[in-house]
Amino acid sequence: MQTWDAITSRRNVRSYADRPVTATDLDQILEAGRRTPSSRNTQPWDFVLVTDRAQLQELATVWVGAGHVATSAATVAMVIGTDADHARRVQFDLGQAAMSIMLAAADLGVGSCHSGIGDQDLADRLLGLPADRRCAFLISLGYPADRPLAPIANPDRRPFDEVVHRGTW
Repeated sequence: MQTWDAITSRRNVRSYADRPVTATDLDQILEAGRRTPSSRNTQPWDFVLVTDRAQLQELATVWVGAGHVATSAATVAMVIGTDADHARRVQFDLGQAAMSIMLAAADLGVGSCHSGIGDQDLADRLLGLPADRRCAFLISLGYPADRPLAPIANPDRRPFDEVVHRGTW
């Protein structure tokens, strides 16, 4: 898939086929996250890859909107330091890493969806995080159950000319 095809094919997938993603593909997806640029090259993240079905089902309970994690083939936990100032500064970097992961997945035909964390204590326990780390986001991965990823000709988005302003508002 070409970059533009991956961008136009990527959508939030919340229902996954019962099919594993190969270890090679998962490593490539994680490598995309690892290679993501960050402010001053701080690389403020760690990734925990979860593939165990029972652990995925428990992890799906850390947020009301994380149900898709339970049926995913794998989920990436994006982990950062607990320092409050650090957590504020890394949000843009985490967003870039998340999109790198999601676009790399789309390139391989693997769907993805993000989730926040509501029950931080449960997430920490399930992921075995050290005291100075916390889970910022989850990214579920798997092959879409309904239809494969393909470029979307008419996405449900605001019109280009309504969103893009040139020079001034």
